Amino acid sequence: MSRLSTPSPEDTPEASEPILDSISAQLGFVPNMFATLASNPTVLEVVMTLQGTLSRVLDAKTRHTIALAVSQANDCDYCLAMHTYVSSELGGMSSDDIDLARAGSSIDPQRAAVARFVQQVVASRGQVSDADLAAVRGAGYSDPQILAIVTVAVQVLLTNFINNVNQTDIDIPAVSPAGTPG
Repeated sequence: MSRLSTPSPEDTPEASEPILDSISAQLGFVPNMFATLASNPTVLEVVMTLQGTLSRVLDAKTRHTIALAVSQANDCDYCLAMHTYVSSELGGMSSDDIDLARAGSSIDPQRAAVARFVQQVVASRGQVSDADLAAVRGAGYSDPQILAIVTVAVQVLLTNFINNVNQTDIDIPAVSPAGTPG
């Protein structure tokens, strides 16, 4: 059971309503994470603005790969379920590629390097080695792209932390727990 309060539809702050309407239009429902965030319209706006802005920095499959790899490394079951759903239903990723992303890899060599790198970013709390940077550069990523990769990973960590603190009730098709790949 979620540990933070979620406002009922009639108690949702007015400032949150247009954002929730937009989420519902995009996904067909309002996931529990966003319903909970609606209790603080500023936090909801920050999360949505950050996600929207970062949707421009890397291609969708790379962002989905980062989200899956980071959520797995950070043991966020809610985010794994959400990102698996979005990656497969909206992002065109195969179940094999989703499983590989969770394991820190990909069917695509460039995305595999990103998945390994972001899992190392999480494990080392950003204290990656020169070899870690060389590996992601060797896969063809420039320093500005590496900045984008780290920023997307941190955005995913933000929602991982929110959902881990809340123990958000999973309201989308569940996946195997974070401790077990795929």
